[in-house]
Amino acid sequence: MSTEQRGTPHTTIDGEPIPTLDEIAAQHFALSPWVARTPVFERADLPSLEGTHVNFKFELLQVSGSFKARGAFTHLLALDEARKNAGVTCVSAGNHAAAVAYAAMRLGSSAKVVMFHTASPARIAQCKQYRAEVVLAGSASQAFDLVRRIEAEEGRFFIHPFNGYHTILGTATLGYEWATQTPDLDAVIVPIGGGGLAAGMATALRLANPRVHVYGVEPEGADAMSRSFAANHTIKMSAMQTIADSLMAPHTEEYSYQLCRRHVDRIVTVSDDALRAAMLFLFSQLKLSVEPACAAALAALLGPLRETLQGKRVGVLLSGTNTDPGTLGMHLAHAKLLR
Repeated sequence: MSTEQRGTPHTTIDGEPIPTLDEIAAQHFALSPWVARTPVFERADLPSLEGTHVNFKFELLQVSGSFKARGAFTHLLALDEARKNAGVTCVSAGNHAAAVAYAAMRLGSSAKVVMFHTASPARIAQCKQYRAEVVLAGSASQAFDLVRRIEAEEGRFFIHPFNGYHTILGTATLGYEWATQTPDLDAVIVPIGGGGLAAGMATALRLANPRVHVYGVEPEGADAMSRSFAANHTIKMSAMQTIADSLMAPHTEEYSYQLCRRHVDRIVTVSDDALRAAMLFLFSQLKLSVEPACAAALAALLGPLRETLQGKRVGVLLSGTNTDPGTLGMHLAHAKLLR
């Protein structure tokens, strides 16, 4: 891609600029002291996927345990000293909270994170390990109300889990990094919760390689972005039910939704049983212990996208691994019973 193309002026969505490839590359460099350049690993001999070159991106090895660290550090590094000293806050089922807590700890700020009563005790403990103050809420709406109150009363900076320029700039560094490691991918599969990961990755991947196809995958019981695509606007979810709690976004937001509409070719959904089967597949074939959301991209490749992507070079994102032995064992045992 030419310098002239990379320097194309910004357009905006909802008043916020869209990252250019130059900005994404610069942010990737800025993050290099703080986050890992995670490896890729390719297999063309996986059972049920023979002939398909599966290029795994091991973002599960990222600091704090998931891709969320990229957005958290991007936000904190952009704050001036006064705002950083005032601290940050966020709302999350776990991975975003852990990432914000970790980034705040590393950069000398403080974090007050709002999580749900149903959050994994292991994730709550992880946030406390990173010196965050944890506040529990009963529902998503209560959690967002609480975090807004913390922001207003304590002057803390709110770091959105899946929307806005800096969040998407952070996740775009993951797509950019992958494109430099494996520049000739035919397709990439990305899990979708609120859409921040897919929006950033798809933007970067398409800027680096306009020919690549980007597929999103959601749990059947938490398909907010699929519903937004069908409705042609952002939506709110009334109820959600899935084992992939990291992908349970209560609504979609305009900025990330619009970028997904521009750059994500298709979204598929997978069942909880398909997620469990993919977790077992990763454990058996690659000896990886992952959370359900991390198995979503592989579940899509083993299921609804298998024929579409047969024989191609396909990127499968392994997005995070913040689980615990008890939960992992329960899901793997369930998957074995369904064999």
